[in-house]
Amino acid sequence: MDGSLILFNILNPPVLFFFVGMLAVFLKSDLEIPQPLPKLFSLYLLLAIGFKGGYELAESGMNLQVAMTLVAAIVMASIVPVYTFFILRLKLDHYNAAAIAATYGSISAVTFITAGSFLEKLHIPYGGHMVAALALMESPAIIIGLILVRIFAPKNGNEEFSWGEVLREAFLNGSVFLLVCSVIVGILTGEKGWEKLQPFTQGIFYGALTFFLLDMGLVAARRIRDLSKTGSFLIGFSIIIPIANAILGILVSKILGFGQGNGLLFAVLCASASYIAVPAAMRLTVPEANPSLYVSMALALTFPFNIIVGIPLYLEIIKILGL
Repeated sequence: MDGSLILFNILNPPVLFFFVGMLAVFLKSDLEIPQPLPKLFSLYLLLAIGFKGGYELAESGMNLQVAMTLVAAIVMASIVPVYTFFILRLKLDHYNAAAIAATYGSISAVTFITAGSFLEKLHIPYGGHMVAALALMESPAIIIGLILVRIFAPKNGNEEFSWGEVLREAFLNGSVFLLVCSVIVGILTGEKGWEKLQPFTQGIFYGALTFFLLDMGLVAARRIRDLSKTGSFLIGFSIIIPIANAILGILVSKILGFGQGNGLLFAVLCASASYIAVPAAMRLTVPEANPSLYVSMALALTFPFNIIVGIPLYLEIIKILGL
């Protein structure tokens, strides 16, 4: 692997500020992002990336390549939780296996955004329709995770279960709803809407991403302590499974004829793990699962691995396979 790509990615200012956040915790600094702001930054990033993707999708239009990408995204988000569930069942009970499988079947929007920034710095083009793929990959994993619980978990005759609540959480979760609606607004308003919002959605984008990753560094460093509860099996899972999922995504990209940029973003979507939407849904619908397992794995291990090493590694694999 070309080590210069890792160095190139690490020297990206938002990624460096992720390390600043981690360093602040390790050195016991009192650095802190006031609590309402991380949520605001998260919503802003989802709105900005969704709106831009919708605009670019409106410009390019729907074609066979776009349709195949969206179908592939839904399929990957549906099958990853299934096979990871059975791997996790080697060591865990049904509830924790399903919650972690759903977490790794879903996506991290910030990892996707970081990968997009990496591609832009390398001047590698990618399609706006990849944002639509991002939006479509959040909910299927939640639904599949709940189905796995219903099929394999011990039955309780008095247990109440509402599929309406599950579907509501899967599709109307705040982050999913905002991202999907931002894509739709971008499609409907087209170039005129883009011209009006570009100073907001693009001008301050990297500043917001930098602050968000600084906060993620703070949170990730605090979560590292929870990893002692996961054991070596889950620590290994947090690194090996994302790589395996990325390779599977790259193979799908090669079969479907994606270019390097789209192939990398698709691989990143397959490799990332949700630390916002899915944990919120799992806490509500699978209270038997331990949040310190799936949240700490996704946030303290898989997320930093992907933004530091994973993104350059996946691009190198893509180049080797000749996408």
